[in-house]
Amino acid sequence: MSRKKVTSSDVARAAGVSQSTVSMVLNKKYNVSFSKEVIEKVERTAEELGYVIPKRKVRKDGNREKLIVVFCPNLTNPYYVMLLQGIESRSMEQGYALFVCNTQRNLALEERYLKMMHTLRPHGIIYTCNPSHCFMEEVENLAERIPITVINNQNEKLNVDAVELDNSKLGRIMARHLLELGHKRVGYIAPPLTVRQKQRSKRVEGFLKEFDKAGLKDEVVIKAAGEELDQNMPDIDSEYKIGYDLTKELLAEHRDLTAIVGLNDMIAFGIMDALHDEKYKVPGDMSVMGCDNTLFAQMREVSLTTIEHFVVFKGRDACDIIMKKIKPSHTKYGGIEPISIYHVEYEPQLIVRGSTSYPKRAGGRIERNKN
Repeated sequence: MSRKKVTSSDVARAAGVSQSTVSMVLNKKYNVSFSKEVIEKVERTAEELGYVIPKRKVRKDGNREKLIVVFCPNLTNPYYVMLLQGIESRSMEQGYALFVCNTQRNLALEERYLKMMHTLRPHGIIYTCNPSHCFMEEVENLAERIPITVINNQNEKLNVDAVELDNSKLGRIMARHLLELGHKRVGYIAPPLTVRQKQRSKRVEGFLKEFDKAGLKDEVVIKAAGEELDQNMPDIDSEYKIGYDLTKELLAEHRDLTAIVGLNDMIAFGIMDALHDEKYKVPGDMSVMGCDNTLFAQMREVSLTTIEHFVVFKGRDACDIIMKKIKPSHTKYGGIEPISIYHVEYEPQLIVRGSTSYPKRAGGRIERNKN
C-alpha cells in the first residue's frame, strides 16, 4: 500500500502552528515576523515528516491565447472584408486568432476598445484605417509595448509601422483615365468629407489636381454626403445608398455630365443602379468608375472600371509586420538592439472594364479624344 503524501496541514499539526505559518516559512515569505525558534521548528518538522513543497504552477506568457486585434471602421464595405481576409489567412498560418473591433467610426466605441487592450493583452494590433486623431498619441504609446501596424493614408504622420496607401495617387489615376477618354464634365460622389476621414479628401484632391492641370477643375461637380451620416451606425447598404441617392440629385441638377465617379466600388454600384432606373445606358450615356476592385466589380453584368491596389495583400503584409515584431529575427548590433520601422506600399493599377468609354456627343455619336 502506497504511503500517504505528507501535506502542509500535517506539518502544521506536528509543529503546533497554523497552516499559513507553514506555507510562509517554507516559501521564505516572512511578511509576518516569526521568531527564530518557530522557523527552525517548522523547517525541522517538515524535514522529519518528509514534506516536499509542491511546485507552483507558473502561468507563462506563452500559454495565453495567441491573439491579434484588428480595429476596423466598417464591415459593410467589401474593402474591409478583403483586408480581414488577408490578415486572417496569414494569422491562421502562424497559429494566431483574431479579435475584430468594429468601431463603426464612433469615437466612444474606439476609445472603449482601446481601453480593453490592457485586459486582452494581444500580441499585436492592426488598424485597417488611420486611428482617430484624438487617439493618435495613445496608439503610439501602445506601440511601445505591443506591435502595431496601421493600414493608412501615406500623408498621415504616425510613428508606427504602416502598410501605406497614397489616396491622392488613386484619385489621379482615376482622373487621367477619364481625361484620356475625353471626358470634361464629370461628377464625383463621396461619403462625408470630414476632417476625421482625411483619406477620403485626399482621393478627391488627387482627382481634382489632374482636372486642374487640364484646365477643367471647375468642370468637376463634387457631391458628398452630409456629415451626420458618419455619426450614425452604418447600415449594410449605407455606401450603396450614398451612390444611389446622390446620383439622383446630380442628374436633376446637372444634365450635361458624361461620367460619374464613386469614391469606392460600393458607391459606384449605387451610381450604376440609379442610372439604370433613370434609363441611362452605361457606358453609352454615362461612364462610371469606382475604386478598390472588390469582388462584385468583376461580375460580368457589373463590369466596373476601377482601381486595384492589392487590398488582400495589404492585410497579409500588415500581419507579417506584426509577426516580425513578435519574433524578432535580428541580433544585437554592436551590443545595441536595432529598432525597425516598416513601411510597405503597393503601386495601384487601373482596371478597365465595361463601365467607361468615350463621352457621347449631343447628337448621339461617341466623341473620341483626338489626342
